[in-house]
Amino acid sequence: MTQQNHLRGVLLASSACILWGISGVAASTLFINNPHLTAMWLTQVRMISASLILLVWGMVAGKHPFKIWHHRHAAWTAVSYGLLGLIPVQLCYFEAVRVGNAPIATIIQFLGPFIISIYYFLFKHVTPSRIELIGMIMAFIGTLLIVTHGHLNSLAISPVILFWGGLSAIGVATNTLIPRTILPKYGALTVTGWGLLIAGLFLTLLQPMWRVHLTITWPQLGLLIVIILLGTVAPFLMFARSLSDILPTTASLMDAFEPLAATVFSITFLNVQLTSFDFIGGLLIILAVMALSLNTHKMLHFLRRRRAHSSS
Repeated sequence: MTQQNHLRGVLLASSACILWGISGVAASTLFINNPHLTAMWLTQVRMISASLILLVWGMVAGKHPFKIWHHRHAAWTAVSYGLLGLIPVQLCYFEAVRVGNAPIATIIQFLGPFIISIYYFLFKHVTPSRIELIGMIMAFIGTLLIVTHGHLNSLAISPVILFWGGLSAIGVATNTLIPRTILPKYGALTVTGWGLLIAGLFLTLLQPMWRVHLTITWPQLGLLIVIILLGTVAPFLMFARSLSDILPTTASLMDAFEPLAATVFSITFLNVQLTSFDFIGGLLIILAVMALSLNTHKMLHFLRRRRAHSSS
């Protein structure tokens, strides 16, 4: 791997995360300018549109996306990924943005990797390392600063924001854990494409989007296209491409650009006011997740060694 390839991978991964952050700001702008717009409707449109683009892209690229339905386990995993992974990570995130703002929603969602660590501790009996424990304490303090602003007897943000943001953080964990067994065989393009389509169609069954009467202006339509293309399709393809040039642990460190981008663009274009507690708390969470990402490869190495030992 050359230095040029490594730099290209870093730029692709960081740019993808910045675009994900911008999509949250675009969604927040839509909710502000169109009070009748719901997170459910926006999530449905985003999922179905992006999924069709990804699946068509997969067919053109020769990925044979329909092969996943030839195997029962893979098919059920794709369905579970859509319903239990993508719905909470996208719908709940947009709900947190709608009732709050993009920076706080993104920072709370950023706690997802620690939920994964808790899952491995409870169900895989992987004891957290020292750096993970330190990271969890930092993330806890950071979250406490954001939700209380230093006043432990009261909440500084609405419990509704905390509820939807917490569910989106759980969604980050399920979104990461569920498809891991089928990704190597079928590829991220196919798995994500079908997961998005399944999730979008399921939400449409619950609340058909064509029954929602909305008046969308041309600027709002432009923001919707930004969310679909620049906030979903483009960053997914860029992030997936970056993994051929850099290690997954390196790519995961670039995730820090998402809350940073959401914060910078919200302050610049939406005049969102954040306190010093929000900045300090967000910085603690970002540093904690970066520390956890650096330690992820050690945990995966431990799991592979234990799996090999148990099968021998």
